Amino acid sequence: MNQFDMIEHLENLPLNIVGFKAVGEITEKDFTDTIIPKVKALIDKTDQLNYLLVLETSLKNFTIGAWMKDAMMGLQHLSKWNKAAIVSDVEAIRKFTNLFSYLMPGEYRGFEHKDLQQAIDWVSEKN
Repeated sequence: MNQFDMIEHLENLPLNIVGFKAVGEITEKDFTDTIIPKVKALIDKTDQLNYLLVLETSLKNFTIGAWMKDAMMGLQHLSKWNKAAIVSDVEAIRKFTNLFSYLMPGEYRGFEHKDLQQAIDWVSEKN
């Protein structure tokens, strides 16, 4: 792992959302050390999950352990999901994200990188 492989917690977001940026290889440790504690803190504070993920890496750069932690986190907090936005310039990822609204509790929407502020506003329910 180099210094550019990681999940970064995004600061300066509205208080009712938690956001992350994925760069390089993403591992189980990224979920354990960064994502899960921040998600739990938001749910403890607001009793719901408004989630933003900015993908600056390919999904193939997520290790099996990362996918397992992601799935476990999603199931553990299934009833708490309110809104989730995935920001990616890959159309297939945005389409897949949009489909989640039909399959899971909560609303899910994909956004392009140029629409990051729109994604933040949507997740934080400003619009």
